[in-house]
Amino acid sequence: MELSRIRALRGPNLWSRHTSIEAIVTCKENEAVIADIPGFEARVRERFPALGALQPKGRSGPVSLASVLEAAVLNLQIQAGCPVTFGRTQQTIEPGVYQVAVEYSEEDVGRMAMSFGEDLIRAALADTPFNVDAAIKELHDLDEDVRLGPSTGAIVDAAVARGVPFRRLTSGSLVQFGWGSKQRRIQAAEIDSTSAIAESIAQDKDLTKLLLKAAGVPVPEGRPVSDVDDAWAAAEEIGVPVVVKPQDGNQGKGVTANVLTRDHLEIAFRVAKEFRDDIMVERYLPGHDFRLLVVGDKLIAAARRDPPHVIGDGVHTIRELVAEENKNPRRGDGHATPMTRIRIDDIAVARLKIQGFQPDDVPPKGSRVMMRNNANLSTGGSATDVTDDVHPEVAQRAIAAAKMVGLDICGVDVVCNTVTRPLEEQAGGIVEVNAAPGLRMHASPSYGKGRPVGEAIVDLLYPNDDGRIPVVAVTGTNGKTTTVRLIAHLLGASGKRVGFTGTDGVHVGDRRIDTGDCSGPKSARNVLMHPDVDAAVFETARGGLLREGLAFDVCKVAVVTNIGMGDHLGLNYITTVDDLAVLKRVIVQNVAKDGTAVLNASDPICVKMAEVCPGSVTFFASDVTLPAMTAHRALGKRVVYVDKGDIVAEHGEHKHRLALAGVPVTRGGAIGFQVENVMASVAAAWALGIDWSVIERGLAGFISDSSSVPGRFNLFDFKGATVVADYGHNPDAMLALTNAVKAMTASKRYVVISAAGDRRDEDIRQQTQILGDVFDEVILFQDACQRGRADGEVISLLREGLKGASKVARVDEITGEFVAIDLALDRLHAGDLCLILVDQVEEALAHIAKRVAATK
Repeated sequence: MELSRIRALRGPNLWSRHTSIEAIVTCKENEAVIADIPGFEARVRERFPALGALQPKGRSGPVSLASVLEAAVLNLQIQAGCPVTFGRTQQTIEPGVYQVAVEYSEEDVGRMAMSFGEDLIRAALADTPFNVDAAIKELHDLDEDVRLGPSTGAIVDAAVARGVPFRRLTSGSLVQFGWGSKQRRIQAAEIDSTSAIAESIAQDKDLTKLLLKAAGVPVPEGRPVSDVDDAWAAAEEIGVPVVVKPQDGNQGKGVTANVLTRDHLEIAFRVAKEFRDDIMVERYLPGHDFRLLVVGDKLIAAARRDPPHVIGDGVHTIRELVAEENKNPRRGDGHATPMTRIRIDDIAVARLKIQGFQPDDVPPKGSRVMMRNNANLSTGGSATDVTDDVHPEVAQRAIAAAKMVGLDICGVDVVCNTVTRPLEEQAGGIVEVNAAPGLRMHASPSYGKGRPVGEAIVDLLYPNDDGRIPVVAVTGTNGKTTTVRLIAHLLGASGKRVGFTGTDGVHVGDRRIDTGDCSGPKSARNVLMHPDVDAAVFETARGGLLREGLAFDVCKVAVVTNIGMGDHLGLNYITTVDDLAVLKRVIVQNVAKDGTAVLNASDPICVKMAEVCPGSVTFFASDVTLPAMTAHRALGKRVVYVDKGDIVAEHGEHKHRLALAGVPVTRGGAIGFQVENVMASVAAAWALGIDWSVIERGLAGFISDSSSVPGRFNLFDFKGATVVADYGHNPDAMLALTNAVKAMTASKRYVVISAAGDRRDEDIRQQTQILGDVFDEVILFQDACQRGRADGEVISLLREGLKGASKVARVDEITGEFVAIDLALDRLHAGDLCLILVDQVEEALAHIAKRVAATK
């Protein structure tokens, strides 16, 4: 068994809506079916008892090694604690070759699980050992390392529940919510609107106390200190016990509370110095340690934090009691669990010494042994929810502290006996104000009820919407680029700043920000990250869908122009038009529930896609009498068609007419494929709620020239002859172009054509078979890139397609695209027509434009 082409599908894809790892699995003839491998299933289950079913419900037939791999990769992740459920194995047309897709929650974990799954199967085949426990632990540890921490995770989970899209920008905690101009960003529990000044104030604990005191908020007395002697002097000034801590710190790092002696203070000072150079000493407030979470101008949650401790049993040492407590499954390392393991370090030893203990002493039964005085969860403390107990005046002091510092999200540390009474009544106070506070203690407290802290933060970011901008996805065999450009033009005419992608680059407004073929998910994601984009239109090509899936979870509008004898059949196991349709319909399957699929009613394959659309459907076709159009109209649903020289948008009793005479791109309705592109674009604009007056004005101002839609039926006047430049490169495009050319008057018709070498032989031949009945002279050219074909092979196939052509009087074979273009232009006379099927779009159009300019 060999694995190849392992891909991460990072969005909705051919297999499912889940992020998935996909691999091509090639099995030897004697390994294809596990029933033919004596003892294999028993050996693989012996090595991985939790392998589960090898044949999911609903599937039947022989079980292949690829299916075993699917089950292994899925269940290894499940055993490691990953929330995954989906797997799929599909046999290709090649014997012994399978496609395997398995869901992942973290890409690195999914890739590692695929590798371990392969190792497991090899071990079972060879009857060699496989340490499944070690593999699962490694997967679990990696998952804990790479997944979002509890604070960021709580916010992301709340956003997902609200339907707010998100994208992780780094391997850490930086996350973008929303798209385009509606985007917001967080770093853990800190949001993009929090000022650097507020964060700086919160980090300076002495300045924070000064500001809070000025606002009438009770704070403990204290000051910065320069060295150990100054620290002891401050302690004597204030009066012990005191707290020693870094002046700029977080998560309780370097904090030692209830310091009573100089020896203890010296240890505390050294510990604080390990984290920061600037140290401060302040009065120790007796009572409990409380954390109050303020979001915006509201108190959202409160927790009592108890220092780490153990209870003596009269038998075990303190060290043994700590070890036993650390076995608690709710304790772990880092922030992945509700509580952190208790450490026996210098601070713990010093705290034990004050209580008269050493780590190896056996404390009396029932005695409470404190391991340190600060109660931060990161140092082993526990949290008990007390949100419902907070006195209104305590809540107001916390909110006032957050406002005084200027924090949108604020963790306010309060020390007092109880939060049920005002602080002033019990000599309590606010000891710290924290930017980016940890949410773990509130979302998943050690004891008590979890609070919806992530939801509160998402509500602060998006009080009224879900952070989405309108997204339009366009796919099909032909017409995609023009349709994308026209929809983007109509959105722009409505006042929105539009980003769009296509085979000729990425555009934001009037500026092209990237070049080349940008019809994949990477370019789409870049548009969704751009802050100046109010609406996005994406050309969604098959290649990007296969490589990585979609760049978005749902779209507002999905447009399928047509599914024909298209290009690229035979590549990546897409061998038939039906295969292509299953792939292209992914955008329809991922229309929002309040969104619309715009489908070509003259294409039966497109019509069938309506069955999988979660939203509404608008059909378009020139012929309103088609069965799909008739049925849709009868139900009072939206249709777009042509009638008496007008495009008609009909919904029940409502009809709106747009005269084709006012749509230049169609040449008054004479260019049939452009009429289809316009109908699809009108239907999309209608679904987006664009006003009809804007649509009409936008159509009138859209010209299909080499600047607005390069390579899409661009017209030039060359010495009185008509030159049409187009990027058509498949049989369906040839049919559409020849129909358009036949409708144009010409004395003599020329065509310049080549073909991409990565198409099937029959597709290459068919292009010239179609052209042969329309053109008088054919110029075949070979460019530098044959895409795996032998020299002259493509031209030979094109010439084969011309056999029996009824009209062609002359065929030339040329090397070089521009040489072929020049040959055709030099032969033209006034009244002739030449169709140039360009390959290097920008360069070829520039070359033609230069030749045209030279004649004027």
